[in-house]
Amino acid sequence: MIDKSHENKLTKIKAEALRLGFSACGFSKAEFLEKEKRYLEYFLENNFHGEMLYLENHFEKRLNPKLLVENSKTVISVLLNYFPKQKIDEVDNFKLSKYAYGIDYHIILKEKLQTLFQFINTEIEPIEGRVFTDSAPVLEKAWALKAGLGWLGKNGLLLTKKGSYFFIGEIICTLNLDTYFEAKLPENKLTNYCGTCTRCLEACPTKAIEKPHIINATKCISYLTIEQKGEIPSIFKGKLENYLYGCDICQDVCPWNKKAIFHAIAEFEPSKQLLTMRKKDWQNLTPSQFSEMFKNSAVKRTKYKGLMRTIHFLEA
Repeated sequence: MIDKSHENKLTKIKAEALRLGFSACGFSKAEFLEKEKRYLEYFLENNFHGEMLYLENHFEKRLNPKLLVENSKTVISVLLNYFPKQKIDEVDNFKLSKYAYGIDYHIILKEKLQTLFQFINTEIEPIEGRVFTDSAPVLEKAWALKAGLGWLGKNGLLLTKKGSYFFIGEIICTLNLDTYFEAKLPENKLTNYCGTCTRCLEACPTKAIEKPHIINATKCISYLTIEQKGEIPSIFKGKLENYLYGCDICQDVCPWNKKAIFHAIAEFEPSKQLLTMRKKDWQNLTPSQFSEMFKNSAVKRTKYKGLMRTIHFLEA
């Protein structure tokens, strides 16, 4: 049975999270991720991470939240919708993943998480902890799954009944919710609703989804256009579907994304300049224009050199 005080904590924190614009908020016990340990070992042993060598670092920290926050008891997971109302025209144009349309999500998500952290610290109980926005060794999908915020799609992404266009963030902290975790509430056991659907596997032009839930990142268009530092391997010629940065193919074909709702965050919408860009503009982009256009964007991760490399690969 849940302690009444713990139930009140949950209600207040969820209400504040929704007020801040998060789409969902859930809680899980800060404990070692035994199941995820086996998958992470499999992923690394098969070199599915390619040049993302940082994934080999801090192996134990990825699995044990107490190594990130001493004496942590709770992982609070949140989802932030980024499905855009205004799409970039694909006629005579290259494509960008929707998550890169606006301001870098790290900036927006971190600010909201810090506000939520301060609310808990002042309005619920004094806590110690850290906020995480895809910038530390945290298995974000694993914690969102444990919190009951969705299920694991066959494309390796977190799926919900409102689609998959969500950023995930966490607060790992000392908040005490022992009776909640002991109760093992049904909401933390969300059913997998993929069924027999294999549209994401069939749609992936590079066959990066080698089988359900097993993703070879070195074949993924997002990896090739962002993480790949050298030249893109010639075997992928004609298979990038005009994607310049990232990829949304496996999400766009997912039936659950037909239920996606538009986000309400102005900073995630594409700029006027980005909306007017066409192939010729991309091809003639200068380093200074790149720096100005993407100074607060996730696209700066690929750098000007990486972006032009991809353009040349697509056009050759």
